[in-house]
Amino acid sequence: MQNQALNNKKYLVGVDTGGTFTDFVIVESDTATINVLKVLSTPDNPAEAILSGLHEAGLASALADGEVIVVHGSTVATNAALERKGVKTVYVTNKGFKDTLTIGRQTREELYNLKPLSVTPPVPEELCLEVDVRLDANGEHINTLSPEDIDQLRHQLDALAPESVAINLLFSYLNDEDEIRLAKDLSEKYFVSHSSDVLPEPNEYERGIATWLNAYLGPKVQGYLNHLKQGVGDSPLAIMQSNGGTMDAEQAGNRAVDLLLSGPAGGIAAAHKLSQSVADSKLLTFDMGGTSTDVALLNGDITLTSEGRIGPYPVAVPMVDIYTIGAGGGSVAFVDNGGMLQVGPESAGAKPGPACYNQGGTRATVTDANAVLGRLLTDQCLAGGLPLQLDKAQQAISDVADALGCELIEAAAGIITLVNEHMAAALRVMSVQRGLDPKEFSLCCFGGAGGLHVCALAENLGMNQAVVPAHAGVYSALGMLVAPKLRQSSQSYVCLLESLSEQKLAKIVHKLCGKVSAQLTSEGVDNKNIEHQVSLDLRYKGQSFCLQIPYQNPNQLEQAFHQLHRQKYGHELPLPVELVTVRVQAKAVAIAEKYLEFSQLPNQTNTTQTPQRQLNLAMIGTTGHYQREHLAAGITYQGPALITEPTSTILVEKGWQFFVDNSGNILLEKQ
Repeated sequence: MQNQALNNKKYLVGVDTGGTFTDFVIVESDTATINVLKVLSTPDNPAEAILSGLHEAGLASALADGEVIVVHGSTVATNAALERKGVKTVYVTNKGFKDTLTIGRQTREELYNLKPLSVTPPVPEELCLEVDVRLDANGEHINTLSPEDIDQLRHQLDALAPESVAINLLFSYLNDEDEIRLAKDLSEKYFVSHSSDVLPEPNEYERGIATWLNAYLGPKVQGYLNHLKQGVGDSPLAIMQSNGGTMDAEQAGNRAVDLLLSGPAGGIAAAHKLSQSVADSKLLTFDMGGTSTDVALLNGDITLTSEGRIGPYPVAVPMVDIYTIGAGGGSVAFVDNGGMLQVGPESAGAKPGPACYNQGGTRATVTDANAVLGRLLTDQCLAGGLPLQLDKAQQAISDVADALGCELIEAAAGIITLVNEHMAAALRVMSVQRGLDPKEFSLCCFGGAGGLHVCALAENLGMNQAVVPAHAGVYSALGMLVAPKLRQSSQSYVCLLESLSEQKLAKIVHKLCGKVSAQLTSEGVDNKNIEHQVSLDLRYKGQSFCLQIPYQNPNQLEQAFHQLHRQKYGHELPLPVELVTVRVQAKAVAIAEKYLEFSQLPNQTNTTQTPQRQLNLAMIGTTGHYQREHLAAGITYQGPALITEPTSTILVEKGWQFFVDNSGNILLEKQ
């Protein structure tokens, strides 16, 4: 069914909304031709940039005729969570537990600050309601939910007039009867999320935060997706999830909490596909855009975590393991009150943007520093068709230079050095701080700004190899098309491994497999094309945190847990091992799998082995300039070199050489 639907479509479009640019990758299904496009983002209404870009690409009539498949990485949920711009949401829980989200884990960000600032609770006290119902630790009723309890809750909600309701009852992951009853009763009037659907696992605080976020953001996401669906006409729309897989927009509207890393996950999906085709499959990745840099590590399959965060809140739903910092091309550089140069985390964004964009920005940014150093060419338009104004960049950087008491070039170089150090520190978090040596990995960069910093970062980390993939400037948008359709579900089942019932475990796995398979088949996926993976959350008895182990022979599970515990923490304990949660993942082939094999060189014309011209770059000297689409495959080129393409620029520094493989990837090696 899925392939039949795909064959009826003429175009496949991946869309990634960033803080500065919105990126498009457009695949013509008849010819497998790839076209790329960047337009300036519209932060106030991201859908405007998407619909504008689709029309600019000439797809208006095809959209109206339902001949396009659109896969989108959305930032709506992320921005609404960070800016606290969700909807009015009431939190419903058991009697005596309405302050659960306010108390949290009682951890303090500033441990030794005797006068810490008060922290705004996720849900104001007046919006926290209680019902007199209770289960015990086995999921059996102590107090039952009466009709009077429901009537009283309705009256309280009528008085508060919320838009959403989040229901989080104790031990609902063992018995969801009460939550489902409340949700069914309230869903006609409110957007309702209940914890046994959002995150049916122990730890009422993390479960409650996930449920509240889903309710708090859900109507915003639904409204945005409905507007976008109207704009794409009869063409199907899918959304990237935080776990690296896609979901139909109809279902995504009810799963806002699963979209918090929607955009960055696309780049990781593309990098994972790349790692299966390049010689070195171990990649340390960084995605540098206009606003932020996202760092991840690939050593086999995409790594997921249930310990992610969005702002101050834990997000326990599975998401791609990414570390994000406020360092991008639009990061603002300034001199603080102590006379020290600082870069980020504030960003100039799309509007007014860096000074050199001539959109009204006057403050120095990383992009302006690269322009002053000659690494962005003034005779070529930037992505999105923006002409670069060098004089604007020089004025902005000169303000910083004056404050520092140094020359213009020195100030620009200082900005680049500092932002590189910020990104190198983030890369160390994902490698060195986890006991992994960066030298054993290749540094993979993407995003519009990544190529200008890749060699410097590799040298900073002692790495000798790097790769800049084909279409790196719009790589997250490309990832939307190579990401599989994916669903995940979980159920808690706490018991010692030594007493684990194989029959009970098989029953849970069968139930979860049926649930996630049904979600995929509802999108037209054939059952025979669905793959299932089962994993178990294990811990030592008495511990709070778990390690996730792929399901295997029960006799080998305990030894596998001990081994992973030694690898992660350096020791093991003479304690019995306990099963906590069973997880199942269902995966189907990517929407554009048969068109994007990552094995063919992008269209090449007028291939060359010599630079188009010579440039004289500050801090580097004579540098060859190449246009990426003209680079011949199979030839080794020597740095320094500046390689330009419509969506990004790559700086190959002194002491590096590069090679173009048959897929159009640029492989860099330290000499």
